[in-house]
Amino acid sequence: MARSAIIGLGFTPARPTSAHQSFKEMMFEAAQRAYADAGIEAAEVQSFVTCAEDLNEGLSIFDEYTPDQLGAALKPMHTLPQDGLHGIADAVMEIRSGLMELVVVEAHSKASNILTLDWIVDYATDPIYNRPLNLNPHYIAGLEMNRFLHVSGVTAAQCAAVAAKNRRNALRNPTAAYAASLTSEQVLNSPYAFYPLHEKELAQPVDGCVVLVLASEARAQRAKGQPVWVRGVGWANGAFSLEARDWAQADYCRLAADIAYKQAGITAPAREIQVFEVDDTYAYKELQHLEALRVFATAKKAARATAQGATELGGPTPVNVSGGALGVGNALEATGLYRVAELVWQLRGQAGPRQVKGAKVGLAQSWRGVPTTSGAVVILSAD
Repeated sequence: MARSAIIGLGFTPARPTSAHQSFKEMMFEAAQRAYADAGIEAAEVQSFVTCAEDLNEGLSIFDEYTPDQLGAALKPMHTLPQDGLHGIADAVMEIRSGLMELVVVEAHSKASNILTLDWIVDYATDPIYNRPLNLNPHYIAGLEMNRFLHVSGVTAAQCAAVAAKNRRNALRNPTAAYAASLTSEQVLNSPYAFYPLHEKELAQPVDGCVVLVLASEARAQRAKGQPVWVRGVGWANGAFSLEARDWAQADYCRLAADIAYKQAGITAPAREIQVFEVDDTYAYKELQHLEALRVFATAKKAARATAQGATELGGPTPVNVSGGALGVGNALEATGLYRVAELVWQLRGQAGPRQVKGAKVGLAQSWRGVPTTSGAVVILSAD
């Protein structure tokens, strides 16, 4: 199987608002940084993938609005209405097929431009049975968390510990928007958003953009900097309907992980992977996803490990040392790419005060968000 690697990374910091930049200016800045990191010119890129949702953008056929700032005019380009990790899978398939040597993946968020973001999310719910309830879509997460706690035996305090950990981790990350020195008690004392989910356990929206340059093995060996190799990719897209899902298990994550593990030859994730960047759009999801990823046998064991510091920086299983979505922010379709960006820094040894010692293999996992059962997994390695 043809190998592929990430040879260039560019980004803009995650910020609650970005009135000084349009989405095009953010994309241009991130793209220029990525091309400089890779040591290439935009004209060398053969294909471009952007991950965007028309409803979020307020524009239809969104890929009509992206070529100029990426340098993609008159080049193959298409949009995926999915998280950025799906875009990486797309690029990897283009390279593995032998059609392309250089592919660029872009995803961004201009959430501050969306006045009614929750209403937009509500359009993804079933138009006959669910949407007429006229409820904020985050209520779905509250219901799922309630079921998850009941089935798994995880406590609300253990979920709060995840939120406190990730927001503290973000203090070491200059790109993060919601870093805070919090305790579990402070999280539990924050108001309920959707019982039993507290306000501090919800990732808040941010603006930002991430651009990655992927290359074939032959092209990566001529790269300017240190390539980070894509060892495995997997994704799974289940039902969006609330009546046809498992309310306690993240089946989409388990399926996606199994595909990625098989490609990467990973049989014992907790032993073979040194750093994990896992979706934590809601604090309980980190524990649910760690079980689905087979990092811990059960969510309850993941919760105990978190309480004991095992998932902290310096622990045996570091999880979301970047701060995750809770600390960095929910960047819509770019959320997963911020997780990948952290792994690129880690595997290059460029993560500064949050560097995981001896990091050689990393895993990034994304979830599309409520009401979906859609996710992806990417496994990266330094060699």
